[in-house]
Amino acid sequence: MPKLKTHKGAAARFKITKNGKLMRMKRNRGHFRRRKAKRTLRQFSQMVPGSPSDTPKIKRLLPHGSTK
Repeated sequence: MPKLKTHKGAAARFKITKNGKLMRMKRNRGHFRRRKAKRTLRQFSQMVPGSPSDTPKIKRLLPHGSTK
């Protein structure tokens, strides 16, 4: 049986919590940051739960959980 490899693109974008919940970052955080309100920029730094329908697919890409 070959080793299970982590999908590095998914590992950079998603984090699996201790209880197995999938967390993701918000979108629109990189482009035109100077124009955005400070409140908006603060909210971009928070992780939000991922979609329940996408969770099994993402967890298959991260067999050992996210390393970040």
